[in-house]
Amino acid sequence: MRVGERFADAANRSLRTGRRGSATSVLSRAIARDLFEGEKLARVLTFVMVAMAAAPGFSPLVGGALDHFFGWRSAFAFVAIFAAVAAMAYFLVFGETHHVPRAAFDPPAIVKSYLSLSTDRRFVIPAATVSLILGALFAMFSALPRVLIEDLGFTPMQLGLFFAGTVMIVFSAGIIATKIVPRLGLDRSICLGLVLSCAGGDMVLLFALFDGRFRPFLAGVCVFLLGMGMVNPLCSAQTLSPFGNRAGAASALLGFWQMLAAALGVSLAAVIAKDAMTGLGLVLVLASILASALYQLRRKG
Repeated sequence: MRVGERFADAANRSLRTGRRGSATSVLSRAIARDLFEGEKLARVLTFVMVAMAAAPGFSPLVGGALDHFFGWRSAFAFVAIFAAVAAMAYFLVFGETHHVPRAAFDPPAIVKSYLSLSTDRRFVIPAATVSLILGALFAMFSALPRVLIEDLGFTPMQLGLFFAGTVMIVFSAGIIATKIVPRLGLDRSICLGLVLSCAGGDMVLLFALFDGRFRPFLAGVCVFLLGMGMVNPLCSAQTLSPFGNRAGAASALLGFWQMLAAALGVSLAAVIAKDAMTGLGLVLVLASILASALYQLRRKG
């Protein structure tokens, strides 16, 4: 198996096993919804999403360094220590944030809650929009090792640095999103992010078909990440805001949709074209256009 394929396979296995840590992802959004509303919620979710983006961005560098200096088993020790410290910090700083009477475990009520959310356009449209965009993002993470290592001649270390650089773009996009929401409003800010996502996807596909060099490809990736970094926190905030009394269920269902879209995006990018860069471009274009068209239904509603 070639180096790029090994990295791509590792990314796919990471996605499949990510459900083991899904509770923290769900709870982080639910806790933010418990504590904040409106523009403050969007601002807080921006930093939550940046932290989530940092995981796939920095993990190749951190994992590679741990493996090099301490062996591959050290990664498991690092995760265990980090989780213990994070849990202790949470209990000392936050504690319980959902101050309502505890309800007994009731599977029919849980199913009813999920069905209710799945038929509420206030949830469905922004949740599906952000899920499509994140599906394209995971497709990018899966395809980039093959594109950069096999097609463009990157070394594994350069690939790790590239992934780390993507975190800076997402962070910058989140900061921009929090600045423009007071001026443009939430709907227009999300639409701007979707426009950037579409433009970035189009650039990646065009460069894949007619150019194939790194710098034009990088430009398209950066534009897409900028749009994604705006849509992700803002659309997530819009999805959760109307459901304060069901923040946990809404966050869990949103996470499920996002992981489902991620699995579909990764699979589609692998089979839609023989060339990895072209396949990635097609997935970015399709997901961005579908997300933009879907979000217009909310604005017309």
